[in-house]
Amino acid sequence: MSRSARRALSGPGPERDTAVQALKAAAAALIAWALAGWWWEAPMAMLAPWTALFLVQSTVYRSLKTALQQFVVVVVGTLLATGAGALTGNTMFAMLIALPVTTLFGSYARFGTQGLNAPTAALFVLVYGTYSGFDILHRFLETLLGAAIGLTVNALVLPPVHSRSVRHLRGRLPDESAALLHTVADGLDDGDMAQDDAEAWHDRARRLTDRVTDLRTARRWSEESYRFNPGHRLRRSAPLPPAADWDYTWDRITNHLEAITRTLAETAAKQPDGEVLPGPAPGIVAALLRAAGDVCGLDDTLECSDSSGQDGDEQALRRTRDRREALRRAYAAENELTSVFREGGDALRDALAAVTADTIRLLGDLSAVAGRDPDEGTDEGAGAAMEDEEGVGGAGPEEGRARGGAGPGVGG
Repeated sequence: MSRSARRALSGPGPERDTAVQALKAAAAALIAWALAGWWWEAPMAMLAPWTALFLVQSTVYRSLKTALQQFVVVVVGTLLATGAGALTGNTMFAMLIALPVTTLFGSYARFGTQGLNAPTAALFVLVYGTYSGFDILHRFLETLLGAAIGLTVNALVLPPVHSRSVRHLRGRLPDESAALLHTVADGLDDGDMAQDDAEAWHDRARRLTDRVTDLRTARRWSEESYRFNPGHRLRRSAPLPPAADWDYTWDRITNHLEAITRTLAETAAKQPDGEVLPGPAPGIVAALLRAAGDVCGLDDTLECSDSSGQDGDEQALRRTRDRREALRRAYAAENELTSVFREGGDALRDALAAVTADTIRLLGDLSAVAGRDPDEGTDEGAGAAMEDEEGVGGAGPEEGRARGGAGPGVGG
């Protein structure tokens, strides 16, 4: 608790966002009570602050949606309880009729958590024993007053905008991908890759694909926070993150990394002597993956959105040159690897075929990150090497592509 309080006071973050929303909810409830209970002296004044309190949601869109849901269930719960009370004239019998019906009505999925307010509203009516048209009208008006106050406070007072998580995840994904590629390259350079190491790499690659899933969830949350939000332009916020096509590119990149590390892990499990690739291939793959990691680490889509002026332009140009140089080195290593595959014998041929195919796909998507046409970095035959080798490992090139980069005959 104390740690969260310090984080809320020290700077922007989830803790501060939660604290702001809690204070806004309390303020909305106080304003609603001041108007309904103190100034208006409404007979059911409690409904106004009760409604306002629960309508300060994490997004303005969600507040509006919740307001509509809550008003519908309160109206239905009130009318059902009123009818049951007028029909039976007894509170206990009226509850036996109204509560099962309102609870069933409130369980409808479209009402979400607000469905519980249907039997709650019915209980308010039956416990207070007021069934007149005047009392029912007051309940509706007080609910509307609380909803209007909750919506207004949430939309105009520091309206919630959730873009921080998108930027945070987008910053971590290239860095973690680069770190993984450099780690795998170092392991291959050592020449004695243990099965445990390869499995650890594959586990890290799988977690990278989870990062992409988290990124998509954060993007949906960010987009929702801008819907029906009239006040988000009034508050200072972080620059907008890159466009959505960035997500799709990195989704493919992380899938390629998972395929490469899966091939290495499965081959290491079958080769107790630690040899996972034939001849000079481990060193070549290490150089390729290290250069690919440099391209990932130099992804500057966020830096470009934050930089401005001459210094920002010079920094962007320098990073662009570095990315393209790293991509050139990666393609040079890819050409060497393709030559090794063409000339190699049968030893570990399936593993080499899979790694060659997966790295070709990886470099194709990294070219988009580097802002370069993939054809600029390859010779005419580099990408076609696998297609020339029909029947390798019991699978043709079309089957290898259908396996999503797992490679022919290896862990498909």
